[in-house]
Amino acid sequence: MTQYKDILFSIKDYVCTITINRPKALNAFTGDTIKELEDAVLSTYHDKSIGVVVLTGTGDRAFSAGGDVRWEAAGGLEDSEWRLGRYIVECPKPVIARVPGYAIGGGNHLAYCCDFTIAAEHARFGQTGPRVGSPATGYPVSHSANIIGHKRAREMWMLTRQYTAQQMLAWGLVNSVVPMDKLDEEVAQWCKELLALSPTCLKVLKEAFRIHMEPILKDKMVDIVNRVAPGYHASGEQQEGAAAFLEKRPPDFARWR
Repeated sequence: MTQYKDILFSIKDYVCTITINRPKALNAFTGDTIKELEDAVLSTYHDKSIGVVVLTGTGDRAFSAGGDVRWEAAGGLEDSEWRLGRYIVECPKPVIARVPGYAIGGGNHLAYCCDFTIAAEHARFGQTGPRVGSPATGYPVSHSANIIGHKRAREMWMLTRQYTAQQMLAWGLVNSVVPMDKLDEEVAQWCKELLALSPTCLKVLKEAFRIHMEPILKDKMVDIVNRVAPGYHASGEQQEGAAAFLEKRPPDFARWR
């Protein structure tokens, strides 16, 4: 079995659990974390010992706070294709997001790219891109409109607000909300129900949902950024957003209007 640095990988009773293991950083990810997650998800596709995949984060504070701001400020996003969400969509096995806390930025759209999202009551969801100068685009943005509608998706992405688990349940971004001490029990119950069903039928259903998403899966995030804002990563705008976040001050984007 592959040894990972930033994630944990285990298989038990046909359930594969992939855990982002960077709790000191609220399970924020770097390019290395993303590569490990992509490798782990791809490894489940044809493994007959796996019937369901559970994606989560270590601890009770965060599923994932998204991209590590220091990594993004150093130009990490410039070369990132963000294939992870696509690999989850294309995975022939059901994928459950177990959300024990913050699901922010990339952590939020990673959770809603999963087939099901089960959250602890204290979990918080939201996007941060325009606030920190992180230009997310492509299918993670488009797919949110498929799930919660265009008006709510635009609110979530463009205003960078945070939302409670109950509000996201009402919006349809989350399937179930339970107390933290019941989270594992709830996830186990969903896994049990899925494992009792025809795996081939589930695979066919996932492919049907994937076909619906196919038009928005084609564009690479970096290509859209380069088309809309050539030279963005060298403009200083992203660096201002990251610096403001790290310095705990409001960003000043006035010169890029």
